[in-house]
Amino acid sequence: MLGSTARLAWRNLGRNRRRTALALAAIAVAQTAVLAMDGLMNGWGDSMLDTLTGPLMGHAQIHAPEWREERAPDLVIDGVGEMLDEVRALPTVQDAYARIYAPALVAREVDGHAVIVAGIDIAAERSSGGLLEGLPEAGIPTERGALVGSSLAREVGIEVGDELAVLGQGADGSMANDLVTVTGILETPIDMINRTGIVVHLALAQEIFAMPDQAHEINVRGIGGADDAAALVAALGGVDGADQLEVLPWDELAPELSQMLDITEIYGLVVLFIVFIAAAAGVANTMLMATFERRRELGMLLSLGTTPARLVRIVLTEAVVLGLLGVLIGTFLGGLLVFYQNQTGIDFTQWGDQEASVDMAIYGVNFSGAIYPYLSVSDCVPGFVGVVVVSVLAALWPAAVAARLEPVEAMRG
Repeated sequence: MLGSTARLAWRNLGRNRRRTALALAAIAVAQTAVLAMDGLMNGWGDSMLDTLTGPLMGHAQIHAPEWREERAPDLVIDGVGEMLDEVRALPTVQDAYARIYAPALVAREVDGHAVIVAGIDIAAERSSGGLLEGLPEAGIPTERGALVGSSLAREVGIEVGDELAVLGQGADGSMANDLVTVTGILETPIDMINRTGIVVHLALAQEIFAMPDQAHEINVRGIGGADDAAALVAALGGVDGADQLEVLPWDELAPELSQMLDITEIYGLVVLFIVFIAAAAGVANTMLMATFERRRELGMLLSLGTTPARLVRIVLTEAVVLGLLGVLIGTFLGGLLVFYQNQTGIDFTQWGDQEASVDMAIYGVNFSGAIYPYLSVSDCVPGFVGVVVVSVLAALWPAAVAARLEPVEAMRG
């Protein structure tokens, strides 16, 4: 019975091929738009999240209480070496770095310029996700050398080989001053480093700013990535001394970005709603017109003993087949489009003036203008499920019309 119903439904869809093709096209285009939007949002969200949780803040951070608000030099993490060893020993931790961010003045000749001296573990932060990811071994500064942010170097006229005088305040309230030699010009995704950053070895920063075995921040990257940040924070809370410090996941360090990523899901739902509207309009129109055109045929089926329930099943089956076929075509086309975009990338900086094109900056991080859309199976499922449901609902009226037909009257009409 089910097989004959499906065959009848398929045959009926082929009677008016133009109308069926238009309905299929409406559903397919809508599903293609949904998948294109989903792929774009997936690529955009991952690009932002990977960049932000990479060199800037990791998946979680440890600070002294109130350091993020005040940035006072004396708000430090004590015993940072031992704490780092404990953090790195946790099974959920991929890597962890201690950092110092100290405001200071630097002078190449006479004029002083406000900078941030960043003391980091340069060897460790050359690895994936570190501040200096990809820095060649030849670019590692000497023991008393420094890397200068590219924008700062251009503005001040700093060149490799220059000697800079550093003047600031130590964590103990003392005067901090020293001389460093510029060994390289640094370009990083972090805008603060590019514009005002002087990067030196962590040990040198600890010496200059009177911070023995101390740091302002421990930046932690977890094995589970950004999605497991809450579990990572829970594990970090068990480290000795962590109860006296502030341990926060990335989404609390950057709540606006977290909300922005949540909004992308709403955009996806809006576009998905368009699919449902297109499916409902296409299916309802096609089924209603087909029902009225086949009144005589339906009346004859009823007179031959076909039950109204079976007529309803035939009409509903036609609707489901139409909806599924349309969304299947749309999924194929949308998948091809997103696959192509994933291979080539979409560079938004090329859409405007070539000379004025720059990377996007959010939270002081420069995001590449290029994104690589992609799809997962979960992106395709809502379209199939939703279209089936909407197709059935849209076909209920035509099905009810068919079920209420009087055989004799329908055959005359």
